[in-house]
Amino acid sequence: MESGTGRTSDTGGASSAGRAGSTETSGTGDIARTLELLWDTGRRPSRGPKPTLTLDRIVQAAVQVADTEGLEGLSMRRVAAELGTGTMSLYRYVPGKGELLDLMLDRVQRPSENPADLGDGGWRAALEAMARATLALYRRHPWLLQVNQSRPILGPSAMDGMEKVLTLIRPMGLTDPELVSAIIMIDGYVVGAARSQLYEQEAERRTGLTDAEFWRAQVPALEKAMASGRYPVTASLSEDAFGSDFDHFEFGLQRILDGLEVLVARRRGESAS
Repeated sequence: MESGTGRTSDTGGASSAGRAGSTETSGTGDIARTLELLWDTGRRPSRGPKPTLTLDRIVQAAVQVADTEGLEGLSMRRVAAELGTGTMSLYRYVPGKGELLDLMLDRVQRPSENPADLGDGGWRAALEAMARATLALYRRHPWLLQVNQSRPILGPSAMDGMEKVLTLIRPMGLTDPELVSAIIMIDGYVVGAARSQLYEQEAERRTGLTDAEFWRAQVPALEKAMASGRYPVTASLSEDAFGSDFDHFEFGLQRILDGLEVLVARRRGESAS
């Protein structure tokens, strides 16, 4: 979760940063050391020369590299070059790429400090805002879709975001596992939508055809198929059925929230009886 709610804005992402497929896994580094770095609980040297770098600068540079070149372009050597320093100097701050990736994941999930970004205070507005912000996060950082985060290392940013959302949705009256499941359900929906958008951008980049050009090339064959009588229901659909003006993401999101509304109302009725 991020930027006030979750992990939405179209900043492109069709570069190598948007290559489809999971290429990295979170939590592959030294978990104890990663947690020390995330929560700033490790020992600090009391003597010696003043550091020329900071962990914050290193993580920010790594995020910039991943944003522009994708995870395939991310390495300790590449980050060092971005910072104008030697590769070995980075190891004074972070053990390796595995730990660095977990620090990057927590960095980009920093929640917004603006309470308005989580809606009007109601649970539905909070989940809706979380979904949109999550989609924005994936658009800003397409490389996130290349990371298997099934076992995330929980740092302060992730925990801050979770705490803010849980605080607003707790009045739903669901059990604790159900509250967490509601967040997981929406996050899964957003990941699917973000991945579909990313695949579309990747297809255009690889083929050189825009989405409109791709479908226009199929028109002659599809018109014959529709005229054959083999697909009567499909042929009866209106011209705008597959149009680009319909917001499929918003439609699906609202239906998920509608379903949760029904559950919340049922639980309130059960508790009142």
